[in-house]
Amino acid sequence: MTTQHPYESLTPDTVIDAVESLGYFSDARILALNSYENRVYQVGIEDKQPVIVKFYRPLRWRKEQILEEHAFAQELADLEISVVPPIASENGQTLHDFAGFHFSLYTRKGGHAPELDNMDHLFSLGQLMGRIHKAGSTHNFNYRTEINLQRYAKDSAAFLLESNTIPQSLVPAYETLARDVIDKLEVIDAHNNPEVIRLHGDCHVGNILCRDDAFHFVDFDDCINGPAIQDLWMFLNGDRQHKMAQLSELIDGYNEFHTFNPAELNLIEYFRTLRLMNYSAWLARRWEDPAFPIAFPWFNSERYWADHILELREQMAALDEEPLEMF
Repeated sequence: MTTQHPYESLTPDTVIDAVESLGYFSDARILALNSYENRVYQVGIEDKQPVIVKFYRPLRWRKEQILEEHAFAQELADLEISVVPPIASENGQTLHDFAGFHFSLYTRKGGHAPELDNMDHLFSLGQLMGRIHKAGSTHNFNYRTEINLQRYAKDSAAFLLESNTIPQSLVPAYETLARDVIDKLEVIDAHNNPEVIRLHGDCHVGNILCRDDAFHFVDFDDCINGPAIQDLWMFLNGDRQHKMAQLSELIDGYNEFHTFNPAELNLIEYFRTLRLMNYSAWLARRWEDPAFPIAFPWFNSERYWADHILELREQMAALDEEPLEMF
């Protein structure tokens, strides 16, 4: 018997009814936005600007974890840092319930992704990240999780092997390689003890909007406790020299507001490896969601897993390379 996924009950009528339950009057225009972990929609409002409504994935976060996310975003906004916090109701409530879903509303912000080859953009992003981390360093989250080796690598590898996700012909190669990668990560982990602060947690370009050379950080859904470098390494791409040039510009901007510890450069490939391993496990854990086979049809193919194993082998070598340096 097939069990219905919770999001299958999130119909257009449910979306509109949820928004209207907060006193808005919808014009019935709905646009689904690019989000898989949660469901996010732009909903038209009569005689007003549309709002963005986010329905949280059931059972992913506890209520206090979501409220801690909201409080962090609002704290940054109160400091005039360019983020998009949830809209509070007249009684100050930012998290609402409707038809079995937690949801929140946001102001619509337009823009495009920053250009990571544009050094001016990188300097500005560094300044913004420095401001976010200065606020994030005042105390840690109480309820949000921490990015660490156990959750992102060990648990991910164990889930993939136990769930029979990987094609049987490639299981031995993955199992051996994952064990070797984790052994290497454990050595790095043992030799580093970075400061842990509150982070955005998922700083890819899709979570940053640029308009008129101003940047807005959106979607704090993955905010987490961790080292500063976790919010910085995803801005780097290209060959080693190009990454070092990008890094120098980024950190120059960052240091105007918060001091970056260069010792954390040792952890760039460490956190890149955690993300690679966690990403595959994330797809596997979400495969029962009907949106995932449609969006990622290549995931359960032998080609994907062969490529992933190759990528992990290359990452194994990258963990042995000298860390990046700033110019």
